[in-house]
Order: sequence, then C-alpha cells, then structure tokens
Amino acid sequence: MTTLLKYFEQGLSLEQYINQMNVNKAEMHKIYESFELPNDERLLQLKDKHLKAIAITEDWCGDAMMNLPVLMKIAEVAEFPISVIMRDSNLELMDQYLTNGARSIPIFIFLDQDNTEFAVWGPRAQTIQEYVVDIRKDLPAKDDTDFEVKQKEVHQQIHEKFKNTPEFWNEVYESIMTQLTK
Repeated sequence: MTTLLKYFEQGLSLEQYINQMNVNKAEMHKIYESFELPNDERLLQLKDKHLKAIAITEDWCGDAMMNLPVLMKIAEVAEFPISVIMRDSNLELMDQYLTNGARSIPIFIFLDQDNTEFAVWGPRAQTIQEYVVDIRKDLPAKDDTDFEVKQKEVHQQIHEKFKNTPEFWNEVYESIMTQLTK
C-alpha cells in the first residue's frame, strides 16, 4: 500500500494542477483573488506544525473550485506545501476517505512533520452542506421526467453561489481552521 508521503511526493504541484485545468479555472482564480484571510493568530500557530497537505480533487468539482483557493491562502501564510492528487486516477487513496460511502471531493489530508495523518477535511463545511441539502430538497424523484433538467438548474444555482459568496468562503476557512487547530 502506498503511504501518504508517497502520494504527496507523486502529486501535482499547485502550478501543475492549475495549468492542466480545463474546467472552473477562471472561477477558481477569481475566488483566490477575491478571498481575504482574516487576521487570525491560528494561522501563525500552524507554521510551527510543519504541515503538508494532499488535496484529492478534480477540476470539474464545484466544491473544489471554492475550497481549494481557501486552502491555498491558508497554506501561503502557514507556509505548508500542497500536493494535488487526481481523484479519478487514484481511487485506492480516495476510497480510504469516502464521505457516507461516496467519493466526494475535495478531501484535504494534512500530514504532520513525521508524515503521518494529522487531520482530514472535506468535502464541505457543515453550513455549506446544509445549504446544498436545503436547495436540493425540492428536486423531483430521480425517475421523474423533469429530474435531469431540475438537477441541472440546482447545480447551476449552487455553482453561482459558490463562485460569488464570500460568506461561504469564510465558512470554508473557519471549518478548515477548526479542523487544523483541534
């Protein structure tokens, strides 16, 4: 079995990942440019932990579009590297971090200075999950003839909200920081 350190070493750098993106690249960049970290002493405390992060993701994922820029900002201040692992070509790793039995992404795995698992976060902050569950609650049954159309409409609404809602980005920040500073 491949160790977490090996996955970290085999992953893409952020630059490599962003360069190969075909979906959500502009939106992710916009969030990154727009999101401002709060003045938070916990960020400086993270520096002393000498963390590394593995981000399991895919560029088509709307959650990753929103969450990865927040992680990138945290990593810059806390001075830890991020290695990107593509979910669909690393199912052996992904299947160790299922969410309710699903391969939901992104998943952020944080390694300590001994390269052992320190914390795991993802795929969503709790308040974002509640929003998604709420907006999806009125979808028709999957066998309904309108399901596909209605689901696309809901996904578009979620995508727009993720792209344009700084409060959501702040929720992601707080959720990740809570996990890292337990």
